[in-house]
Amino acid sequence: MIMEKLQLERLKKIVAWAYEKSAFYYRSFQSHGVAPEDIQQLSDVSKLPILTRAELLSVDAFEFLTLPLSSIVRINDFGGITKFYTVGDIRNNVEMLARTFMAANVLRGSIVGIAGDLSDSRLLDALYALESIGATVIPLKTFPEKFGVETLVTTSQAFLQSDVAKIFYLNEKSLRPPKVSTSAKLFNLYAPPEIGHAGLLDASGQFREEHFLIEQLDGKLIITTLTAQAMPLIRLSI
Repeated sequence: MIMEKLQLERLKKIVAWAYEKSAFYYRSFQSHGVAPEDIQQLSDVSKLPILTRAELLSVDAFEFLTLPLSSIVRINDFGGITKFYTVGDIRNNVEMLARTFMAANVLRGSIVGIAGDLSDSRLLDALYALESIGATVIPLKTFPEKFGVETLVTTSQAFLQSDVAKIFYLNEKSLRPPKVSTSAKLFNLYAPPEIGHAGLLDASGQFREEHFLIEQLDGKLIITTLTAQAMPLIRLSI
């Protein structure tokens, strides 16, 4: 009940914010005959239109933006999908990932390798999260045994063959982790490019319900970001 109350409070706030600040959502809600005051309970989210990936690709990204560009501290492109971030957005992303790492016993003094392009905002947040908890972080192109890396954050199948204690795999397409030929413990960082960060799941594979409202409709996930500031996504179908 406490989580549902928090989700409803945040849902009302994000719907009102998007309606008032985003040209896309104002137009979309108007065309579907809904308004922020129609959201009185969590089930009312079904009154809101579903957002498709095709819309994210075809609509100018600035139509989704809820703040002036001067308030944006990071812009990232994910295969044609532009994502905007405020300081608050990055702080939330880093905090979620830090909690995921610590729950898996990655702590101060842990030696962690990151294998992937750090121009990817999701891996950049992982770097910041690891540094915030005091881990020693090494960006990797090859696997340097001499550093004694015990934890790996990666997007690459090749690195999944490495015999390290823990592997966090940034997975764009599936809630299920990939199959690996290693004795390492594998953690799936579900990170669809539409969302733009890797903090959706905790270390046990559960969605972070304080930040995301999750629906399942016709076999698809419908995700609403409850705390995104620059570019909220309401009822995104993945």
